[in-house]
Amino acid sequence: MRQAIADHVHDGDVVVVEGFTHLICFAAAHEIIRQRRRDLTLCRLTPDVVYDQMIAAGCASKLVFSWAGNPGAGSLHAFRRAVESRPRTIVIEEYSHFGMVARFSAGAARLPFWPLRNYQGTDLPAANPRIRSVTCPYTGEALATVPALNPDVTIVHAQRADADGNAQVWGLLGVQKEAAFASKRVIVVVEELVDPSVIRADPNRTIIPGMIVDAVVMEPWGAHPSYAQGYYDRDNAFYVAWEDISRDRARLQRYLDEWVYGVSDRAEYLQRQPEVQRRLVATAAWSGEVSYGF
Repeated sequence: MRQAIADHVHDGDVVVVEGFTHLICFAAAHEIIRQRRRDLTLCRLTPDVVYDQMIAAGCASKLVFSWAGNPGAGSLHAFRRAVESRPRTIVIEEYSHFGMVARFSAGAARLPFWPLRNYQGTDLPAANPRIRSVTCPYTGEALATVPALNPDVTIVHAQRADADGNAQVWGLLGVQKEAAFASKRVIVVVEELVDPSVIRADPNRTIIPGMIVDAVVMEPWGAHPSYAQGYYDRDNAFYVAWEDISRDRARLQRYLDEWVYGVSDRAEYLQRQPEVQRRLVATAAWSGEVSYGF
């Protein structure tokens, strides 16, 4: 992880750490913090705790997003402090969820923008001048548009991949595929590396092909406190605790000092809290096999 971040995440980059509810790569975010990257534009549909930590650590100068909060627990208080401070210490650019999906889709398709039926009856176009409109050449209808998003680097956590980066995901999906194809560089982080024959035996699970991947990192439990379907559960207790941790600037800094700056890597992070693995490790629940025979 250290080498992948050093090689592919630079000061001033537009960075995406994707994943929807699960497969959110906290391990990569923590390494970005440890390497003290600065002036990043962070993009994500739901910038939850992972971006709150990066904002608190001073990594971000801008956030491009569609919803921000600590799911089921409260606000992102480091983010709120950055927005509510005078002068504001972070620039925000807000869309709807589908607006962000459309931006990644346009970027992946190498189109300049994406049309959508959205934003009618909302104030977002007034707040965000990058949301514009176009007249449909077929119907004459006015459609909203959002510009393509082409990040410098996208980081995707997946359950497994081979050494070439052919990455497979199951369970909840977000816009990992679109964000990866839109990006200039792609880092794939996985729970386990498998032989290429495993990937070829179940091709429909491959959402990211190795030909667009720049680095592959095997990092077990790299999504904690998020989860990886089939490997470990979401650490709900951590998300609840973050509400109080993030409210207090000094307490949040102590958390970063102990659990990010104070550990050398994800392995040490896990060694310091062995109860996490005992509490959250998944029990087996196998899906039925299918035949790809002709």
